[in-house]
Amino acid sequence: MSEFPVTAYKVLTADQMAVLERDGIFLGAPIDLADGYIHLSTCEQLTETVDKHFAGRTDLHVAAVDLGSFGASLKWEESRGGQLFPHLYGPLLLEAVFAYGPLERLADGSVKLPVAG
Repeated sequence: MSEFPVTAYKVLTADQMAVLERDGIFLGAPIDLADGYIHLSTCEQLTETVDKHFAGRTDLHVAAVDLGSFGASLKWEESRGGQLFPHLYGPLLLEAVFAYGPLERLADGSVKLPVAG
């Protein structure tokens, strides 16, 4: 059994989500393109990612990504606070996204995870 989660999450603007839905592929946000990989977060990292990098944005979506299909293009690398984050060195394909929806918050302020269905 892997020590890493099998699901990660990508925060997308409404426009970026529309591109993923329309084209079936997302090549990355400007920060992803600049860094050379698509930034993903685990469920434990997601709320902090949204609060730190998307504060004040109201047009956000969260996509749940099945990490099992990426093989060597997915790397777990140290980032914020020494945590290991999933970084995707390649495009995000819609077929790897099993749930997505507008970003919502729970009563405690944490980001609600999208549910397939």
